[in-house]
Amino acid sequence: MAQKAAKQLAVRNAATLKRAHLISVGINAGFIGLRLILFRSSCTRATYLLYFALSLPAFIIEFWLQTIGWPAYAPNGELKKSGEDLDAKGLTEYMWDVLYWSWGCTAVASVFGDRAWYLWIAIPLYSAWLAYSTLGGIRNGMAGMAGGTDNSNMQNGAETSNRQKKLEKRGGQKTQYR
Repeated sequence: MAQKAAKQLAVRNAATLKRAHLISVGINAGFIGLRLILFRSSCTRATYLLYFALSLPAFIIEFWLQTIGWPAYAPNGELKKSGEDLDAKGLTEYMWDVLYWSWGCTAVASVFGDRAWYLWIAIPLYSAWLAYSTLGGIRNGMAGMAGGTDNSNMQNGAETSNRQKKLEKRGGQKTQYR
């Protein structure tokens, strides 16, 4: 069973990408169909400009995920490359979040009209919050590397008991402060 994990990853990636493509086709066809058939009177040129402009990031992300995640096979059917893990944390996870939110905005805008595109504002706000929280975590992690005095007891407002001091002095159990 050589490359069992790679084969499983290739199958999982292919299934994930096929599902994503089907959802994308359904939502985009639904938007165009609803806008052309049911809500034709409220459909303007601006509606389609907003649709193309705000769906473009979803199309680009879907293409990128297809590029990095689709497995490659040799002519004899042997797996050459399983693709990147599409369930990975970090940037890939963020791309899926943006893709899902874009699909949601498109679906809501297909029913409720152009004002629903304002929901798309949540993506840059989410990006800013994610960057702020990531940098805040890095900043707090780097603060402990600066050295200096140990103010962990003072910061937490907790005093160590005599028993804890004796244990730490003997080299036994260290007390961890959070």
